[in-house]
Parts: sequence; C-alpha cells; structure tokens
Amino acid sequence: MSRKKERRYLLSHISSEETFKQILDLHHQLLSTFERCTGISASRMQVLFHVYHSKEISQTALKKLVGIDHAAITRHLKQLEGENMVIRRTSPEDNRFTLVKLSENGRQQIETLNKEREQFLNQMQLGFGEQELKQLSAMLQRIKHNLVQL
Repeated sequence: MSRKKERRYLLSHISSEETFKQILDLHHQLLSTFERCTGISASRMQVLFHVYHSKEISQTALKKLVGIDHAAITRHLKQLEGENMVIRRTSPEDNRFTLVKLSENGRQQIETLNKEREQFLNQMQLGFGEQELKQLSAMLQRIKHNLVQL
C-alpha cells in the first residue's frame, strides 16, 4: 500500500472510530439527560406514547412497535400499571393476549410529559438552524439505513 493510500485509510479509520464514539456518547448523554429532565426513561415514554395514540393496543403489538423484548415490555407495563398510568386486561376474544390502554391519570400525565418532552427537544436543538437540522436528520437516516443493511 502506498503512503498516500495508507494515510487516507488511517484518516478514514480514525474518523470512523471517532464518529462511532461520538454517537455512543451522545446516545448515553441523551438518555440520561432526558430522564433527568422529564422524570421518565425514554423507553417508558415511548411505551406511553404508543398507548396514548391507540385506543387500546395488545401488549404484543406494543412490544413490536417499541422494539423491546417480551420481558422488558411486561416489566414496563407492570410498573406503569402500579403507578396507575395504564390499565391492562385480558382480551375477551383471545385470552392469550393482554390489552393495554391509558388510565385517566395516565392521559393527564402524558399531557404534562408532552410539554416536558417538547421543552427538552427545543433545548437540545438550541442554536441549530432549520437547514442544519434537516442535514443532521438526513445524515442520521443514512447511518440508520447503512446499519440495517448489515
């Protein structure tokens, strides 16, 4: 390998490693700051929003939408049920399925969480122009597409 090619390879490799590290660091910072600012984990917020946008949803469908395993969705829902945020019941058509819907308390909490989430997102994007946010979104989509291809 020529020195020029070797240098290009090293710069590319270092850049890729740094990008990977930055994405991991950003992921961890995003999750911990989100939870600190809203008082709820991002994954639990995601569960609640899917339930919020459905009149009632099966636990299995919810698991697929959120992209977590059966044990994790059950754990989240049991805790949310204990906090009077959701109501779970066995499907009358098929008792193998558990249906989930928001309680009235859960609906009120979601409205508050929506405001906190919006404030968090506004603060996170502070100082970025519309074009920069579009470019960032496009780049992140391309990374996601590349990862799906692996």
